Amino acid sequence: MSNSFENYQRRKLISSYFSVVLSIALVLFLLGILGLLVLNTKKMADRSKEQITISIFLKENAKEIEVEQLQKTLAMSEYTKSATYVSKEEAAEQHSKEIGEDFVDYLGYNPLKNSIDVKLNADFVTAEKVGEIAADLEERSFVDEVSYDKVLVSMVAKSVEKIGFWILVASAVFTFIAVLLINSSIRLSIYSKRFIIKTMQMVGATKTFIRKPFIWQNIKLGMLGALLALAAIAGVIYYVNTNFEDLGLLEDPSIIIILFVGVFLLGILISFLSTYFATQRFLNLRTDELYY
Repeated sequence: MSNSFENYQRRKLISSYFSVVLSIALVLFLLGILGLLVLNTKKMADRSKEQITISIFLKENAKEIEVEQLQKTLAMSEYTKSATYVSKEEAAEQHSKEIGEDFVDYLGYNPLKNSIDVKLNADFVTAEKVGEIAADLEERSFVDEVSYDKVLVSMVAKSVEKIGFWILVASAVFTFIAVLLINSSIRLSIYSKRFIIKTMQMVGATKTFIRKPFIWQNIKLGMLGALLALAAIAGVIYYVNTNFEDLGLLEDPSIIIILFVGVFLLGILISFLSTYFATQRFLNLRTDELYY
């Protein structure tokens, strides 16, 4: 009979620990994925900004030395990510592929112009800065026109701001929910031991002495849950990086390190605080209040 009861208690204890570890792992996994998104938001936004192109169309009488000098100036400019010279023949060939027919043969001449396609660094892709850069380039006598998608520039800048704001809001909300969920799991685990806590207190044990084993036990569970969450996050990162290499998740290892350390420490911190306040609550209750 005694062995049967001990086995029952052991199974109950293991089940309690399992539910705590699982809840911590699931919540930290979701937070980790959200954190990965937050940390990579700027990089993904920069990638989209750097796809915007300014096309500098050159006059027919533009001298070769003038074009070369402009290319060198652009290459040394802080706002330039890349500057590529595109001859009108290359532009015609590319345009013919896009439309599916040779329009030069149809027209009898090539209406396109030599140009330099400039991709900007992300920090300079705003309506004001791009406008200033375009105006400065248009002042050159051999430049016929500077063209870029003004609507797209404005839309990208505004969209990035909105997305960044809502991701931060979502992060705050999910963090709050995560704390509540982990706290609830730990409180339920400690609730089942409330009579043990009160008995220890009644025989003279100090609050610190009573809290210590509970805190250490749940910190270990928090660490285990964090490790499981990190293993799952690593799997997601590997899958995404393998199938969507353009996202470049592993280009900056420091971001991944920060994320993993943050998730691990968060698991420990939430476990510690939840256990501390849960045990404190039962320590402050009267004996008759433990039954409610």
